[in-house]
Amino acid sequence: MMVLVIVLLLAIFLLPNLWAKWVLDRHAGPRNDYPGSGGELAEHLLARMGINEVKVELTERGDHYDPQARRVRLSRQHFEGRSLTAVTVAAHEVGHAIQHHCGYTPLLARTRLVRVAQQAEKLGSLLMMAAPVLLLLTRTPGGMLIVLLAAVASFGTAALVHLVTLPVEFDASFQRALPLLKGYIPPYDMPGARHVLTACAFTYVAASLASLLNLGRWLAILRR
Repeated sequence: MMVLVIVLLLAIFLLPNLWAKWVLDRHAGPRNDYPGSGGELAEHLLARMGINEVKVELTERGDHYDPQARRVRLSRQHFEGRSLTAVTVAAHEVGHAIQHHCGYTPLLARTRLVRVAQQAEKLGSLLMMAAPVLLLLTRTPGGMLIVLLAAVASFGTAALVHLVTLPVEFDASFQRALPLLKGYIPPYDMPGARHVLTACAFTYVAASLASLLNLGRWLAILRR
């Protein structure tokens, strides 16, 4: 049973990311029929939507939209590349900028939660490391219980962030990016774009499941 559980966990954690990488690589071939790169398309879409306060930048930290700096940041292969993957990823990140511009509530909630979760995760890690020492010093099970409850609360905050992230990512992909792409890529490329967005979405699903499993593990410890 333990082996089956380990295999299942590895499948949940690894397979979506491996599949996403395979899909992104599959559609990453250069397309000379595209009028511009992913970065150029992002700039064009932002200008078209009248979102002039958001700029597009090259990054080494992975594709993302930064709501604090108001920046769409793209990795080099997507910023400079002319491929279906590059323009699809660029449109997805612009989708987040559109969400922010429109005051999309789940995005605003996630932005606030991320700040809380970052602090909560740090606190949870410190508490878990301190728990054995506190137990030895105080020799009171109640103190240990308080520490464990605080740690579970911190991991629970992280799980909540992942759950809120899912609708934000799906909306940016399928309600924002896909309609934008219809006027810029040939109709026969639309299934491939949807394939890229679906693969990326599964990585967020896997992250959410992993976070919930981690929370469940600590709840099981408390029950003991």
